[in-house]
Amino acid sequence: MKGQKVLFSSASDQWSTPAHVYNALDEEFNFNFDPCPLNAAPTFNGLIVAWGTKTFVNPPYSNIAVWCEKAFTEAAQGKIVVMLIPSRTDTKYWHEYIMKADEIRFLRGRLKFGNAKNSAPFPSCVVIFRGRK
Repeated sequence: MKGQKVLFSSASDQWSTPAHVYNALDEEFNFNFDPCPLNAAPTFNGLIVAWGTKTFVNPPYSNIAVWCEKAFTEAAQGKIVVMLIPSRTDTKYWHEYIMKADEIRFLRGRLKFGNAKNSAPFPSCVVIFRGRK
């Protein structure tokens, strides 16, 4: 199928969260940390620092499994972690970590990330770990 390669690849996996999605979640949870900021210093690594008590995570999708593991680990320390990730229910990380979340909100339609002209080629969901020890 001609032109489908672009649907399954990207020159970057640094895409900003749609403002309406982030704003609604921030209003609900009042985030105090983002381990994946778009304009972070090249030496910043959100995987090796302690997260805030109310963390929002839109991880780089090329390396999503380690971010899901980190979210699960941080939540086990009593922290709230809210993730925006692709709804990939067939993956190993989904069954190891996401299915242990307190809540999974499947989003209707496909999101437009950053300044993209087109919607993402995958469905998205919001995963919430409520931070119970």
